[in-house]
Amino acid sequence: MSLQAVPALLGIFGLVVAFVIYSLIARQQVSHEKIASIGQQIHIGAMAFMRREYSILFAFVVVLAVLIGFSNLGLHTMYAFLVGAFCSAFAGYVGMFTATKANTRTTTAAHDQGASAALTTAFYGGSIMGLCVASMGLLGLGVLYYAYGANAESAHTIHGFGMGASVVALFSRVGGGIFTKSADVGADLVGKVEAGIPEDDPRNPAVIADNVGDNVGDVAGMGSDIFESYCGSMIATIAIASTLSLTMQEQLGNQNALMGLPLALSSIGLLCSVAGIVLVKLLSSMSAEK
Repeated sequence: MSLQAVPALLGIFGLVVAFVIYSLIARQQVSHEKIASIGQQIHIGAMAFMRREYSILFAFVVVLAVLIGFSNLGLHTMYAFLVGAFCSAFAGYVGMFTATKANTRTTTAAHDQGASAALTTAFYGGSIMGLCVASMGLLGLGVLYYAYGANAESAHTIHGFGMGASVVALFSRVGGGIFTKSADVGADLVGKVEAGIPEDDPRNPAVIADNVGDNVGDVAGMGSDIFESYCGSMIATIAIASTLSLTMQEQLGNQNALMGLPLALSSIGLLCSVAGIVLVKLLSSMSAEK
């Protein structure tokens, strides 16, 4: 097996780990009817927002992809652009779906079992978003690097991946941020100022929208933003390595090895992240300062 295929394979491994962790969360029962009811409303609202946002985003991505395909950048860059947009959107959607499921289970665990169980559930819920970001980045970039990036002449094609990730991050971060701030202000004005209802009281319907906004802005939006930065840093490093002069190559080493270095480092980082998740689980019963 070629070493160039390792990042993509580790990306698949990371997705499998994320699925296993989600299965552990899904098996936990929400025993309190009120918690389940409020959590379900937030989940439905968040997923409705994501579907609506992604429907607009899909049309925008298709238009940009066609323009890229007919420009001097070419069809290969267009393919990379579409892969980048899909990977970013997938990571955000899965993270959003999981977070709204993990929230109620964290509350239930804290109420019924204490801080240790709540920490494990909350950390598992957040780790799925992180694993999806890292895994989809490695999988998408790994496949494109295997196809195009092994030599300096075709490495520029990979830049389209970063463009696709940036488009999704723009929509998710800005759209989610506008939604959450609008809902937050509306909930406070109507609830606290006009009706005298305490903050974050579920009797105020705007509080549900506020919590939906918190999720779409801080989970899906932040996840896509991190995905863009994560992949952009690797792409920039590959681009720098692909344009090194012969003098610099003599000082630093083989150009192809240098181009593959950011993917190799990120692959090691993914393995360390999985080890960290296991470590937090093993040490969750210890006191925080230890």
